[in-house]
Amino acid sequence: MSVHLKKAIKPVHLWAIGVGLVISGEYFGWNYGWGVAGTVGFLIATLIITLLYVTFIFSFTELTTSIPQAGGPFTYSHRALGPIGGLIAGYATAVEFLLATPAIAFALGNYLHFLHPALPVLGCGIGFYVLLTGVNLLGIKESALFSLVITLLAVFELLVYMGIVGPSFKMDNFMHDPMPFGWLGVFAALPFAIWLYVCIEGIAMVAEEVQDPSRNIPKGYISGILTLMILAIGVMMFTGGITDWKELSAIDYPLPEAIGIVLGKQSGITKIFAGIGLFGLIASFNGIILSYSRQLFALARAGYLPSFLAALSPKRQAPHWSLITGGLLGVVALCIGKTDQLVILSVLGAVVMYILSMISLFVLRSKEPLLERPFKAPLYPWFPAIALILSLISLAAIIYYNVFLSALFFAGMLIALVIFVAMGRHKVQTLVHGV
Repeated sequence: MSVHLKKAIKPVHLWAIGVGLVISGEYFGWNYGWGVAGTVGFLIATLIITLLYVTFIFSFTELTTSIPQAGGPFTYSHRALGPIGGLIAGYATAVEFLLATPAIAFALGNYLHFLHPALPVLGCGIGFYVLLTGVNLLGIKESALFSLVITLLAVFELLVYMGIVGPSFKMDNFMHDPMPFGWLGVFAALPFAIWLYVCIEGIAMVAEEVQDPSRNIPKGYISGILTLMILAIGVMMFTGGITDWKELSAIDYPLPEAIGIVLGKQSGITKIFAGIGLFGLIASFNGIILSYSRQLFALARAGYLPSFLAALSPKRQAPHWSLITGGLLGVVALCIGKTDQLVILSVLGAVVMYILSMISLFVLRSKEPLLERPFKAPLYPWFPAIALILSLISLAAIIYYNVFLSALFFAGMLIALVIFVAMGRHKVQTLVHGV
């Protein structure tokens, strides 16, 4: 059975995959942060999280270029912390990516329902799962090209959006009741600020398929995070200044609604924008499907999941069973979850993974000083330390404000650990392919 993925990805594809993975976060989900923090409170939360992601990505790039494996964080943690560390990182990453997709599917369904009220939200979400899983079954080259085209359209659309609503921006609107819950609201808003950037680390999952990874992966990460910083701050600021922000703080389609307020809901431009607004959601949906399939593939290849998930289709060299299984799990979550809950759980998985990744970076610097590092974290140890501290603060805030969902997440982790240890997998040190 072949376990080698095909190298077909160039820097422009990496930028598209990285931005595409995240860009739906600029379209929806972040606005729930207004509901718990207000506009200024959420802006402060976003600036804190922007610092987290800048320091994290520059540090994480060292790991990705040093160990360019499809397992990404799972592989780094396994190498640094052993099999149990690998399991926890793999579980957290799988939760992050598998639950981000149904959240996006909800938004896709709501966007279509906004355009055509007769269309069912749930049915549309399931339809997109089928369609985009099919695109990824065609192979990495086709999926990367699709990501590039759809991401370019999504970025262009956000720039057009800011151009349309910008002239209607009023500082009085943005500053109306700016921090209704004070500084506690800032902490409550952290997971929704993370949603503006979460999943960019998914570039690591396609590292095995990148041409010249030591040169091209840093280009993809750095260009991606800079693009997302500009879009995140711009969209949030402009949207908060056109109306009473409370009207937009609990819906899955804030941008079409905002344009509807500026131009009128019956305006042709409003309807066109809502239609092409699907591009950003589809870009993220496609990118995250690509990432979770590689994560499941890598976990299966290492013996952490059933071996059939490590199979590659003979012609396309795509992990077809991982794609299909991830899609089925996502549809189940779509049927039983709610958008804000899925956002919280996805972000919780991400933050746990960030913590383990930064710990792994410190451990590997000490344990393997001679490991070839084509890219080194700048200002070491400050950058990874800042990322680690902010991730721990974010984790504490998420748990404090979401006790039930956090208990659900950690219960799942405990079950996975018990099964892992009961099967004796924790005693095996050489599971990870290529490490």
